[in-house]
Amino acid sequence: MGKVISVVNQKGGVGKTTTAVNFAACLGVMEKKVLLIDMDPQGNATSMSSIQGESFNTIYDLMANPEINAVYPTGLPFLKIIPCNEELTGAEVELLQMDEREFVLKKTLQKYKEKFDYIIIDSPPSLNILTVNNMVASDGIIIPIQCEYFALEGLSRILETTKNIKSLNPDIELYGIVLTMYDKRVKLTYEVENDVREHFGDTVFKTVIPRNVKLSESPSFGMPIVLYDISSIGAQKYLELAQEFLKKMK
Repeated sequence: MGKVISVVNQKGGVGKTTTAVNFAACLGVMEKKVLLIDMDPQGNATSMSSIQGESFNTIYDLMANPEINAVYPTGLPFLKIIPCNEELTGAEVELLQMDEREFVLKKTLQKYKEKFDYIIIDSPPSLNILTVNNMVASDGIIIPIQCEYFALEGLSRILETTKNIKSLNPDIELYGIVLTMYDKRVKLTYEVENDVREHFGDTVFKTVIPRNVKLSESPSFGMPIVLYDISSIGAQKYLELAQEFLKKMK
């Protein structure tokens, strides 16, 4: 059975979608069968994954009717995606009116766990019912945090939410914390890194994701960094992150 992993952070602008897409893509480059699910109504993971055509079924459609096809190819043979669009915002209201609303995504994804090695979910930048669904459906979470003030404060809120989720999903694990937008020229970067590593130890990935022009450019070309410029430092670091993750999972 494949592992389901949610990439979560209730704060926007921390590299959450960048991490979800590029982490999934790098696992695909390593010939792991990967399904990326865009559960952020902004649809940025969908835009970054080269979905072709104007009309496609989305995760919103799939949760309403699990029998439809909503899995689409990307520019990488081993990476597939279930896209989304702004309609997913309506799912928040609809889910709140349903019985067992926290388990809708988990039930929807059950059949896909047999087909993929990893299912990576890009969560919304908030701790709402969509994020709760993601975490209930997941075996573990990865938390990207930007190297800035209040990083630990935001991290503690996510971890508190994870503890609360254990009443619905007792087996959920913290797979790791990823330091993003790492800038060696800024003293604060080192201070944040030291604080996070001191508090969370080996839970923090050794690999850090630097600020990188190519990494910032790739979304505008609708592709993950390994397709846009695999020689860039951004691509190399996400490949290192995927390798480090796979070693942890052994």
